[in-house]
Amino acid sequence: MSIRAIDEAPLSRFHRKLTWACAGGPFLDGYLLSIIGVALVGMSNELNLTTGDESLIGAAALVGIFVGGLFFGAVTDKLGRETMYTIDLAVLVGGSILSVFATETWQFVALRFVLGMAIGADYPIATSLLAEWVPNRHRGRLLGVLILAWYVGAAAAYVIGYALAEIGGAGTWRWMLASGAVLSAVILLLRIGTPESPLWLVNKGRTADAQKSIEKALGRTVPIRQLVAAAAEEQSAEHSRFRDLFQGTYLRRTLFCGLFYMCQITPMFALYTFGPAILGSFGLGEGNGSNLGSALISIVFVLGCIPALRLVDRVGRRPVIVWSFALMVVPLAVLGGGSALPIAVVVACFCAYALFSGGPTVLEWTYPNELFPTGIRATAGGVATSISRIGAAAGTYLLPISLDRLGIGTTMLIGAGITLVGWLVSFAWAEETRGRTLAETSALPGASRPATAERDRDLERS
Repeated sequence: MSIRAIDEAPLSRFHRKLTWACAGGPFLDGYLLSIIGVALVGMSNELNLTTGDESLIGAAALVGIFVGGLFFGAVTDKLGRETMYTIDLAVLVGGSILSVFATETWQFVALRFVLGMAIGADYPIATSLLAEWVPNRHRGRLLGVLILAWYVGAAAAYVIGYALAEIGGAGTWRWMLASGAVLSAVILLLRIGTPESPLWLVNKGRTADAQKSIEKALGRTVPIRQLVAAAAEEQSAEHSRFRDLFQGTYLRRTLFCGLFYMCQITPMFALYTFGPAILGSFGLGEGNGSNLGSALISIVFVLGCIPALRLVDRVGRRPVIVWSFALMVVPLAVLGGGSALPIAVVVACFCAYALFSGGPTVLEWTYPNELFPTGIRATAGGVATSISRIGAAAGTYLLPISLDRLGIGTTMLIGAGITLVGWLVSFAWAEETRGRTLAETSALPGASRPATAERDRDLERS
């Protein structure tokens, strides 16, 4: 389904505000997942946490993201983007506030799980809402900005954590957790009043509401007959179900989105862990200074995403993801040389990987939103997120074991192998969606679709 008034609209203040509001979810993900690592230092000392306790608290959010993405993507397709868009932020505010007053391990685990579910839910909610509002020619870049916000959030967490740790004093870790509640509340306020996605409204037969939503956001009146015609382009809600993701062409697209996401994020988490050791050679690897080192790592990955943001809408999605994965293999393979490598080579490889990884990174949420119709768009995004978190959890858990038993060189070669799988998946299954409407990108091969622009002009003349 497509609506010309949205697809061809000039980029406006509304689009920019919506992008920042949607980016708040990934920002909070990066922030909340990172700030707990800084806070655990003070928590462990004050609450006498065991290593097992720390592992449970750290892993709870990842498990929550898996569950939240898998379940709430489908809920979003049923209840609407705008409704869930504010509910999940309210959960983040409440969960962060309660974390400040928690005293037992099980309380932290439960709250981190809930926070993770809200974060996992926000991925398909915010990305589908943004994808359905932005013009075609800007869609790839603006969706890519969302993942950029993750790294910014992680960097902010380490900087704020560093500053609070420098202040010192008993209970400083509670202020770190409280900072998450403040940021969540700010983003919640930014989101209030966002209009519902017209595509979702039309998909549900609510054409009059869709018309009002477009008028509120873009100041343009779209004839009802045009919205009715747009609805006829796409499957009805009854034919867009969860099980459709695992049938025919949609199964291939589901596997593609989930696997390339997982192959990208698994080695990345490994390098996130390996990164502080690299920066340790510059005196940033010990004590509170390691938080600044971790912030620098996040900034390096941000810089890697910037070129990709420009390329996805200029040269296309497929060449960006295929060439990026191919290039990402090289520095990981070189790092297979292990600890014998000169530090300059190690740092150069780290920076090269961060630069090349920008392609798959900025497409993590672009492809799931473009390859599936409105009725299951958020569901698809949630499933892709859940699959990726399997890799994130595995990378986080297995990396220390691999480093201890196999060594850094072999560990990096394993990462290169995983990245190579991502290249194979992308080379075989990546589709080109640049400059096309969501109706065109989500269409099944061989399905007949009316020419949207010509159809709309005919409707306007009638």
